Amino acid sequence: MIRMLQSILFISLISGCTPLQKTPGAISTYDFGVLYPSNMEMETATTQVPQSQFAKKSLLIADVSSPAWLDNTAIHYRLMYHNPAQTFTYGNSRWIAAPAALFTQQLRDRIASRLNEYVIKDSSTAKTDRILDIELKELVHLFETTTDSHVAFGLRASLIERNSRRLLAQKDLSITAKAPSPDAAGAVSAISTASNRIINELIDWLNSVSLND
Repeated sequence: MIRMLQSILFISLISGCTPLQKTPGAISTYDFGVLYPSNMEMETATTQVPQSQFAKKSLLIADVSSPAWLDNTAIHYRLMYHNPAQTFTYGNSRWIAAPAALFTQQLRDRIASRLNEYVIKDSSTAKTDRILDIELKELVHLFETTTDSHVAFGLRASLIERNSRRLLAQKDLSITAKAPSPDAAGAVSAISTASNRIINELIDWLNSVSLND
């Protein structure tokens, strides 16, 4: 009973997640933060790679898709110690756009700067050799206790040959990152970290697929 009352009190506190200095009902909005280049990107920025080492391909980065429960601006969390099957959303905190849209822009910016391919953002502008299809599977703040938490960021990536629609490669990626605070701001900070890491892993996978193609 005591534990249940603690959970109810905790939910009521973090659902609002509004600092004292803010006026009641004020909404905080977030995006995925700044993209941080990986060590590989910093190295290649000063090292020119001969074009002949790569099979130059054009790549359409399709809009990232997501399940219905993620197709909104809410920031989701779960109390794993209370009821892992139940989801909650932060009352006074939102994404500035649906997570799939935010992640789409990050992907396009990073892949264009990393991969030695022609990156195309709009399918109506030109024909392409390949399509990168991304589906968000998980994006949630998970509380092990009332003070310890982390975020889980998961996706499925599919590389498709455009003309034949043949699946060239597919990979599931999942990243966790510890949240610095048990609130929406902590969730956003951890998601920004996880987003950078999962994009780095995705690009490494795409690069290996391209080189072995």
